[in-house]
Amino acid sequence: MPAESSLESPTRAVAPVVGVLALLAITVALAATVAVGMGFAGTAVLESGPNAAFDLEADADRSELTFEHVGGESITVTELDLKIAVNGDRLEHQPPVPFVGADGYRGAPSGPFNPETDSEWRVGETATLRVAGTNDPAIRSGDTVSVTVVVDGTTVTRLEATAD
Repeated sequence: MPAESSLESPTRAVAPVVGVLALLAITVALAATVAVGMGFAGTAVLESGPNAAFDLEADADRSELTFEHVGGESITVTELDLKIAVNGDRLEHQPPVPFVGADGYRGAPSGPFNPETDSEWRVGETATLRVAGTNDPAIRSGDTVSVTVVVDGTTVTRLEATAD
């Protein structure tokens, strides 16, 4: 009998080792599946919109807003939407971009906001628009002017300036 028990002992020790290796393989496979899934989720977030930076100046005397594209990707102006507010109150008439002679604005805007210019707004280019007195609220010296820049439905940035 002692000979049989020494033979059975090594055979029984193999089953727990095989079980541990099987559980380890399943754990590694599940971890790899989760990592790949998270990688795809992260990619979708990164592709949400263009990366661009702008400066804003507000001139109360002329009721003029000047925008400068200071960095990042070019913006297709036909996909651009501006949401302008003065001291937190949205302007009654928001500017359609590009435009000429829109309600609530004086004359034609300059730069890429004018439909006669290139539809791509590139780094270093400046655009201006003048708010008409019929657009409410009026821009006065010391007012805070905020502009949300939206491209193809995605907010790119929010700008703020104090009117001079």
